[in-house]
Amino acid sequence: MSKVNIIYWSGTGNTESMAKLIAEGAKEKGAEVKLLNVSDAKDEDIKEADVVVLGSPSMGSEVIEESEMEPFVESISPIISGKKVALFGSYGWGDGEWMRNWVSQMDDSGANLVNDGLIVQEAPEGSSVEDCKNFGRELV
Repeated sequence: MSKVNIIYWSGTGNTESMAKLIAEGAKEKGAEVKLLNVSDAKDEDIKEADVVVLGSPSMGSEVIEESEMEPFVESISPIISGKKVALFGSYGWGDGEWMRNWVSQMDDSGANLVNDGLIVQEAPEGSSVEDCKNFGRELV
């Protein structure tokens, strides 16, 4: 059984909704899923996972959340190398530059990126609900 740890930061609940839908999709495919707010995540949550899934909304001038998620991402860079990693998040404006930058950052850390990340404008609804579930299914 694949162990998928989903670690996220959410301010308005949009990214949290995505995390729950991704978890649902991964569980459908038989994965053991741990869903964690980044404030509760530890290095062990990275080390023990077969797949690490990180989620953050776009903030400010298209960056990941700066007070909790960015410091966490920086702190795991020594242990993320070789790990299977997927990224996701919600946004309200822009063109996804923050996700492209985040993918590049994780790639530079040696992460084995599953894809180019999943972004959803605002809260997941309509077809983006199924996109989130499919994202989770594809991780397993």
